[in-house]
Amino acid sequence: MIKGIRHTGLVVSNLNKSIYFFKKILGFKIFKHMDENGEFVETILNLKNVKLTTVKLKSKNGQMIELLRFHNIRKDKSKIKIFSQGLTHISFDVDNINKTYNLLKKNNCKFLSKPKVNDDKTAKVVFCKGPDNFFLELVQILK
Repeated sequence: MIKGIRHTGLVVSNLNKSIYFFKKILGFKIFKHMDENGEFVETILNLKNVKLTTVKLKSKNGQMIELLRFHNIRKDKSKIKIFSQGLTHISFDVDNINKTYNLLKKNNCKFLSKPKVNDDKTAKVVFCKGPDNFFLELVQILK
């Protein structure tokens, strides 16, 4: 039934900051940038008079992230914890976790720890917070 995962959507408060993060720091490329309103988007989201900007970005291997900026809806400021129910993080494979860790650290990303090798010695892993308080898991597969 399911053919694959199309993209991961992230609601953001500062679209430019999030685009910068994914494009300039993580190397994604913008695939599609749209301002959306009207009957279609109101129907599928079950919202009235919604004004929305969406930006789809692709990684080198074609995986997509969709950033959604709602312009006229009051924001929920609740904080997601790493142990919260529901979706908690996006996991990315990286070539060099130490290089990625240092780059993100230099760009003021907050990490839960330093990169650490897992118990079965197959991967090195670290979690950090991206813009708008969502978590990223970075994983380097060890040979």
